[in-house]
Amino acid sequence: MNNYILILTILLTATFSLAQTPTPTPDPLTVEKQRADRLQARYNDYANFARYREANSKLAPPAKNEQRVVFMGDSITDSWKLDQYFPGAPYVNRGISGQTTSQMLLRFRADVIDLHPKVVVILAGTNDLAGNTGPMTLEAIEDNLMSMAELAKANSIKTVFASVLPISDYEERDGKPINQSTRRPPEKIRALNEWIRAYAAQNKLIYLDYYSAMIDDKDFLKEELSEDGLHPNAKGYAVMAPLAELSIAKALKSKN
Repeated sequence: MNNYILILTILLTATFSLAQTPTPTPDPLTVEKQRADRLQARYNDYANFARYREANSKLAPPAKNEQRVVFMGDSITDSWKLDQYFPGAPYVNRGISGQTTSQMLLRFRADVIDLHPKVVVILAGTNDLAGNTGPMTLEAIEDNLMSMAELAKANSIKTVFASVLPISDYEERDGKPINQSTRRPPEKIRALNEWIRAYAAQNKLIYLDYYSAMIDDKDFLKEELSEDGLHPNAKGYAVMAPLAELSIAKALKSKN
């Protein structure tokens, strides 16, 4: 009996000790090493050509009469499951999370031109505003977008320029508000979109207006369309998909 009580006491003590063990905090050295590895990877391949190199090599040339479309962009494009929203369509996703227009411009030939699409849908600029690869003026962003459009035109590819999506500060993570507007000021998003719209009109390109369909009366991204105030959720993509399809159809019919 005494042995039984002793064993029970030991087990209860061990269980209590495990329950009281605090969650280990991340090792600062490990965190710094991970950050250094990411920076090194960016240094080695700034545009991240490696991301789609193999996929590009395996992608067959477009079949006769195939109306291939490449979606070029950042995480908003990268996370978009095109095959689910456009089943059977010859759409190719070439989004890379976190990228800016500078990086997209560098890989534009490898990830767009060399795939021989009829249309390219460009959704870019939000990470430039956030300074992901360093401070960027609106003029510098616009220059990169113009260069991509000019490269597309020189290679007989129709360009659809998508508006930058609105952001919001509605969401929370771990009980704390997620502030998106500090890094991506709404007034700068509006200014960039106004320029994109005007440039598309002046050059007879297609302007894909996601912004107007996704903004609320406070000039924020509608709360139900995102979980973090930046990236669309399933409902957000459901709003975007028919707008993209309509713009692609217009681009394919365009004679410019």
